[in-house]
Amino acid sequence: MGGDATNWDESAYRASIAKERELQARTVFRTIFAPSQNPIPETIVAASSDGSVAPYSISSCISSSPPAHLYDIRHQKVSSASIVAEPRCLLQGHDGPAYDVKFYGQGEDSLLLSCGDDGRIQGWRWKEILNSDLTHASHMRGNHLMSVLDLVNPQHRGPWGALSPTPENNAIAVDDQIITGSEDGTVRMWDCKSGKCTYVINPQKNVKLKAASSWISCIALDINENWLAFSTDKSISIWNLPTRECISMIGTHSLVQDILFEDNQILAVGAEPALSHFNLNGAILSQVQCAPQSAFSISRHPSGVMAVGGYGGLVDVISQFGSHLCTFRCGGC
Repeated sequence: MGGDATNWDESAYRASIAKERELQARTVFRTIFAPSQNPIPETIVAASSDGSVAPYSISSCISSSPPAHLYDIRHQKVSSASIVAEPRCLLQGHDGPAYDVKFYGQGEDSLLLSCGDDGRIQGWRWKEILNSDLTHASHMRGNHLMSVLDLVNPQHRGPWGALSPTPENNAIAVDDQIITGSEDGTVRMWDCKSGKCTYVINPQKNVKLKAASSWISCIALDINENWLAFSTDKSISIWNLPTRECISMIGTHSLVQDILFEDNQILAVGAEPALSHFNLNGAILSQVQCAPQSAFSISRHPSGVMAVGGYGGLVDVISQFGSHLCTFRCGGC
């Protein structure tokens, strides 16, 4: 069967193929639900491998998603049933991948913080993002919203005074200060007002962590800000934050890429398509299959709704009952 190729646009075709490949190769390294007065989650922010930080409307993704009966995790059909979602806006936050995002403060007055491969910690006022008239991703190229916070990891001085590359920031946690986990294997505490590092935890000095890898992949604080958890390779370490002491370790079957406290449990995702629930003694309580074949992010809304982000630019939004509300692929290239 023939066709008329008179108006064939080779350049547009090639561009569409390139865009599709870029979308499939993108990785969501972190997601977080945005603060809101609404008890139902409205917006989720994703930090991606292209250095972007972008908020997405959950209701828009759910309304555009295919019927629930098309979701079949066991046969890996979720990713094929996912939609490509366009962000409300797009912040080009980092040179290199953006690895983590967190909110510091409450409501619309909070700061949206991100950290990444360039060793920087950037912060934007969430109110300015919400009130911005730059509502389409293409308008945000060039990072037109100026960050109000810009911190950077120190470089290490080696032999003959040579400076090392700036250590990347893999993870960030906040309470009254900012806590980061880095490529150099340290956990650093930063004062938000002065921008200075106030304390360094070096887990490699702890005899319990001799066999652990030298980099911190993810960190989390409990709701009371008494416990700090972070992952090194196939293990999760639990530290008492006030005393800076390692209390316990949890061994895992695969590389852990994100962790989260939930009451007296720890939620973890990693190099397998599953969301695992552990107790503090390390026993697996349950597992929920998820869309990304390698998951880098788990976030939880106060309503119990969870989001898992990972390879392929996929974000899987899961209800408190374990059902899949929607799965979307992050757009905005």
